[in-house]
Amino acid sequence: MRVVVALLCAALASPAVAQEPAAPAPTASGGLSLEQLAMMERVSDPQLSPDGRRVLYHVRTTDWAGNRGVGALWMIEADGANRRLPISDGGAANGRWSADGRAVYFLSSRGGSSQVWRTDAEGQAATQVTTAPVDIGGFRVSPSGDALILSAAVFIDCADLACTRDRLKARSERKATVESYDRLPLRPWDSWNDGRRNHLFLQPLNGSGLAEGAPRDLTPGLDADIPSRPQGGEGEYVVSPDGRHVVFSTQTQGRVEVFTNNSDLYRVAVDGGTPVNLTEQNPAPDFAPAVSPDGRRLAWLAGRRENVGGDQARVMIAGADGSAARVLVDDWDRGPASLAWRSDGRALYATAAENGQNKLFEIDAASGRVRALTDRGTVSGLDEAGGRLVMAWDASDRPTQIVEGARALTDHNAALLASTALSTPEPFTFAGWNGDTVQGWVYKPVGWREGQTYPVAHLIHGGPKSPWTDGWSYRWNPQVYTAAGFGVVMINFHGSPGFGQAFTDAINDHWGDRPLEDLERGFEAALSANPWMDRGRACALGASYGGYMVNMIAGRAHEPYRCLVNHAGVFDVGMLMNAMDIGNFIWEFGGPSWERAALYAEMSPNTYVGQWEKPMLVLHGSRDFRVPVEQGLATFSALQRQGIESRFVHVPDENHWILKPQNWVEWQREILDWTTRHTAAP
Repeated sequence: MRVVVALLCAALASPAVAQEPAAPAPTASGGLSLEQLAMMERVSDPQLSPDGRRVLYHVRTTDWAGNRGVGALWMIEADGANRRLPISDGGAANGRWSADGRAVYFLSSRGGSSQVWRTDAEGQAATQVTTAPVDIGGFRVSPSGDALILSAAVFIDCADLACTRDRLKARSERKATVESYDRLPLRPWDSWNDGRRNHLFLQPLNGSGLAEGAPRDLTPGLDADIPSRPQGGEGEYVVSPDGRHVVFSTQTQGRVEVFTNNSDLYRVAVDGGTPVNLTEQNPAPDFAPAVSPDGRRLAWLAGRRENVGGDQARVMIAGADGSAARVLVDDWDRGPASLAWRSDGRALYATAAENGQNKLFEIDAASGRVRALTDRGTVSGLDEAGGRLVMAWDASDRPTQIVEGARALTDHNAALLASTALSTPEPFTFAGWNGDTVQGWVYKPVGWREGQTYPVAHLIHGGPKSPWTDGWSYRWNPQVYTAAGFGVVMINFHGSPGFGQAFTDAINDHWGDRPLEDLERGFEAALSANPWMDRGRACALGASYGGYMVNMIAGRAHEPYRCLVNHAGVFDVGMLMNAMDIGNFIWEFGGPSWERAALYAEMSPNTYVGQWEKPMLVLHGSRDFRVPVEQGLATFSALQRQGIESRFVHVPDENHWILKPQNWVEWQREILDWTTRHTAAP
C-alpha cells in the first residue's frame, strides 16, 4: 500500500453530514466564544470495518443542563454518508467491530453500570452482552470472534467478580470512614486508592455474540494494573490474531512500583497459564505492544533509561513469543508515542511530535526506515484495513475530523465554523538558551488590522515535557484569546519533545532557569517581530508546569507583564514531589528533596516570593492530586500576605483538568476577565 497524505485545511473536502443544531453565538469580534467551544462536537477514535468499507467513530456532545459530556457512535458509510447510530441514545463509547464486521460492540451505562453491549451494523437496537457485577472499564474483541478481553478493577484476593462487588457494598455501608494504607500510591489522579487493581478477563461469547459463562481472570492474584492507572487504555494490551494469547504492558514491583516507571511486556495464554515476562532485561519502560497481522511478530516501544521523562523510545521487534528481539529503529530522535501494524505486515505506524506538529509516521518493518505521512497538524487516532488508512486529524485552526488522505470524511461543527473567524498559527524560531534554535507560535487577534496595537497573552505549556503542537484543544485553546482581542505567543522551550533528545533532556535539573530563559527570549523575539503587539499590555498564563513557571516569572522575570494567571501551579517543589500522585517524578531533579536540597531551593518558586509584585489570578481544583490544592493555597497566601492584588478561584469538584462544561466556561471567564481588565488600554 502506498500512502501519501497532505493535510492542508483548505484542501479538506466536505462530505455529506447530518444537520447539526444551532450553535451558541460567537464573540463580538466574530471569533470563537467560550460557549461555542464548550458545546462543540468532539470527534475521535476511527475504526474501519474489517472489509475497509465503513468507518465507525465516536462523537462527544455536551449536555449543558446535565453539566456533562455524552458519547455517541457515528458511521461513515461506503458511499460517504455520515449518520449517528440510533443506539447512541442510551450513551455509547469505545465502539469496536466484531471479527466478521456484521456487528458492533460498545460500552454503555444505560443499564445502571458500565457493560459491553452489541448492535448490528445499522445500529438500530442494542443488546446487553455482559452482566458483570462490577463496571467494565474497557475491552477488546478477540480476532477469533468467540471472546472479548475485558478490563475491570478488582480486589486481587477475590475469587470472582461478585466478591469485589460485595466488598465494595460492605464498605459503603460502614458508619466509620477510617481507612488505612501500607503503601503508595494513596490517591492516583483524583481519587483515593481503594485497593483494587485493573485486571484482564476472558469473556467467552456464544454463537449470537453474547456472553457465555462468567468472565475469567487472565492474571489471578497478580499485583499489577492492566491497563495502568490512572489514565491507561486499551493500547496497553493486544490480542493475537488467532485469539490464543494476550500481550500486555504492566509493572510488578510491589511496594516500590510507584518509585519507578519500569514496565514490562507479558504474554499469557487465554486458556490459562502464568504470564511470561518478555522484556525483563530492559530496566526502562516497555509499552505499546503490537502483534503483526500474521501473528508471527511482536513490535513495541522500549525506553532507553529508567525514570527519565521524555525519554525517546526505540522501536523493537521480535518473534511473537518475544524471542530473537532486536532494535528496529534506534536513531530516530523524535520519541514515538503509539505503534500499530499496517494490515499487510510490511510496515508499522507511529505517532510522534516533530517541530511543533504531531505527525503520523510509517516504519518499514524490515529496514526500520522512517518516513512522515503527514505534514501539518495533529494525528490523534488512526486505523487501517485493506490498504485504506483513516485518521482523526486536527490543527489549531481546525477541530478534529476523520480524514482519509487530503479528504475529510466528516464535517462536524460545520455551521459554527462557517460563521466563526479563527486565527492562523504563525511559527517562528529564535536563539534560546545556549544559543539553541527554539520554536514558537504567534496568533493574531481576530479582526487584526495593520497599524493597530493589541494586548498579548503569553501561554505557557505544562508537562513540562508536553509541547505546544499545531492541534485543536478543549483546555487551553489560543482561539479563545484571539477572539477576545489578544495576540497570543506560545513557546516550545527546552524540555519540549519533538526537537531531539538533547533538547528534551536540557530541562532535567533545570526546571526554573533554562526554560525561563527561552520564555524571556522568545517573548522578546515575538514582540520585536510583531510591532502590533503592545508590550505594555501583556499577561503570562500557564497551568501545571506552566503555573509553576508563572510563579517563577513572578519572582525572577516579571517584566514586561502587567498580570499573571496560574492554574494548578507549583509553589514548593520539594513538597510537590513528596505529595503528588507520581512517585518517580523526583528524577526530574535527580533525586529526592532531602538529598538535593540546594537544587530544590534554587528551582522552587517560594524561594523568590520576596520579589513578587505583579497581580496574579490563582485557580485550583480540590480533587487535583497531581498538583495538590495546597500548592495553589500557598501561592495565594503568599500574595495576600504581601498585599499583592490577587484572586483565588476554587473548583471543588474538579481534578488537574476542568472537565464539567459549566465549570469550564466559568473558569475560563474568570481568566478572560482578569487578563482583559489588567491589559486594558490606559
